[in-house]
Amino acid sequence: MKKYTLNITAAMLFALVTISPALVGSSCVAPKGEQEDTASTAIKKDLGITALKYSSPEVPASVIFCGKTIDLSRYDRHERMDRELLAFTYMHSTSLQMIKKANRYFPIVEPILKENGIPDDFKYLMVIESNLNPIARSSAGAAGLWLFMQGTGRDYGLEVNSNIDERYHVEKATRAACRYLKDAYAKYKDWVAVAASYNAGQARIASQLAKQDVDDSLDLQLVEETARYVYRILAAKIMFSDPTAFGFRLRASDLYPAIPYTEITVTEGIANLARFARSKGITLAILKNMNPWLRETSLANHSKRTYKLKIPTKEGMYYNPQTVVPHDKRWVVE
Repeated sequence: MKKYTLNITAAMLFALVTISPALVGSSCVAPKGEQEDTASTAIKKDLGITALKYSSPEVPASVIFCGKTIDLSRYDRHERMDRELLAFTYMHSTSLQMIKKANRYFPIVEPILKENGIPDDFKYLMVIESNLNPIARSSAGAAGLWLFMQGTGRDYGLEVNSNIDERYHVEKATRAACRYLKDAYAKYKDWVAVAASYNAGQARIASQLAKQDVDDSLDLQLVEETARYVYRILAAKIMFSDPTAFGFRLRASDLYPAIPYTEITVTEGIANLARFARSKGITLAILKNMNPWLRETSLANHSKRTYKLKIPTKEGMYYNPQTVVPHDKRWVVE
């Protein structure tokens, strides 16, 4: 009896093993061709989440900077450009915040560049200098959206001291940057060289062009930071032109809006900025956020200079995603 039972059990196991592949193949696992079709469909559907089909963004054959076409087909230029595009693609939080902040600062900076005869593409130099952080400060002491050093800031008309630091003043620093860029263009007559000189200094680029006997600053052998500098500007322009190609999909409500404000003209000192802020219905933190060039808790103003303080309107202090308008429609998908 025991032997008979074992034989029946063995027969049942054999039948199950024999039949199970067919069962699995028909009900659980699609044939190879169908698996491939399913995977392909999944990838296509995934394009609704990210526009990147591959892990590496495409390097264009050329890019236009300040009206000049820059050929990127030569192997060294292609690989340098590739490095910077990869950096923007995979430093997600920084890249996304730059696009969000651009919605607030590009409308301020673009008219000033135009008014001063500076090509619009130089706003991307500002992008890579500070990541569009108006209170950025480098380890070397450069500060503001344009990362001016103290001495350079003063040379180009900015007040820089322990009480007032106009390197953090968006409009004034942008005008100072325009003056610097025009001076550099008078020397080089080439905007690409001007961009490189913003990082390396005008004297160094001029001397290296002569020393290395080249006409194009992109062909110079320079220290790594400067060698990467212009390519980072180009990469920023490419990313801002089509964020979805980098996998960045933003709604209009994700962008940072301009903050409506009124201006108060001040010709005297303010002994206590916290008390002054409170009298205007705001806090010291908000006052200094709107006016980051105020560096202390008081405004000395011994020289009786005229300053304009931005005070946000009551409505403007509160975020309303329904009213955010994209400065550039290419930045958003809805």
